[in-house]
Amino acid sequence: MTLYATLTAGRSHSLLRDSLIVVSASILLALSAKAAVPFFPVPMTMQTLVVLGLGLALGSRLAVLSVLLYLVEGAAGLPVFSGTPEKGIGIAYMMGPTGGFLIGFVLAAGLTGWLAERGWDRNIVMAFLAALAGTVILYVPGLLWLGGLVGWDKPVLAWGLYPFILGDLTKAALAALIFPTAWKFLKSRGAV
Repeated sequence: MTLYATLTAGRSHSLLRDSLIVVSASILLALSAKAAVPFFPVPMTMQTLVVLGLGLALGSRLAVLSVLLYLVEGAAGLPVFSGTPEKGIGIAYMMGPTGGFLIGFVLAAGLTGWLAERGWDRNIVMAFLAALAGTVILYVPGLLWLGGLVGWDKPVLAWGLYPFILGDLTKAALAALIFPTAWKFLKSRGAV
């Protein structure tokens, strides 16, 4: 069971409640795209942390639906992506250099959610590994897309991976601290 499933246990399943969670999660993801934190060597947004967190908190189904709704909002022209509207909006933005990473968000949310459903969010080591796995799978379509777009003769890893490693390890570590702590809190309250 995920955190969300645990918190809603004993209540009848509600499509409305799940829908509100998905909409709220997509808004949180949009806000995280706008939250730039000064970091070395490049500023980082909190998007990856939120994507991983959605998976760990909601499970694969609701996390994937949340990210897909976020992508639909962006495709419709809402300025939900990092750097929008300055760097373009809608499908044109999604077809740019970060398009593969947006696809990677879906995969990362699904994988971390799947791992959380199997209890990987209960202790620091396993939560870190779940977040790290989500981060790695996020980069696969991101780097493939970037390389296909700019050409493999360009320094694709230097542009799309190396500057972000430290920030993404930090976000994975944050997720590994947050979610096991939440489980411990629920356990101390007798909710688990």
